[in-house]
Amino acid sequence: MPRARGGYKTRRRRKKVLKMAKGYYGARSRLYKVATQAVDKALLHAYRDRKAKKREFRSLWIIRINAAVRALGMTYSQFMNKLKNMNIQLNRKALADLAYNDPQAFNSLSEMVKKGNVK
Repeated sequence: MPRARGGYKTRRRRKKVLKMAKGYYGARSRLYKVATQAVDKALLHAYRDRKAKKREFRSLWIIRINAAVRALGMTYSQFMNKLKNMNIQLNRKALADLAYNDPQAFNSLSEMVKKGNVK
């Protein structure tokens, strides 16, 4: 009985990997064995960095809020604590967006928080 060589399914699987490796340098885009290693590592980094991206954005938002609040004579932790006590439920993303794109609205919000009264 003759040995079955790479048939339809094998070729399909290998083509899928080589398609994912398109644009890689040298053998990484041409040879299946090397391409498999490169694609596996790339997918690993992509998965890991999707998680890291969330952490990086949260820290960016905190930095922006802190910078805007310090200009008004408060610290980030004081500001967030007063927001929580006044039951204002704005997340860090929205606060950072306000501080960056609409400083006047953020200033009025922070003055309201500083005084401790809510409308």
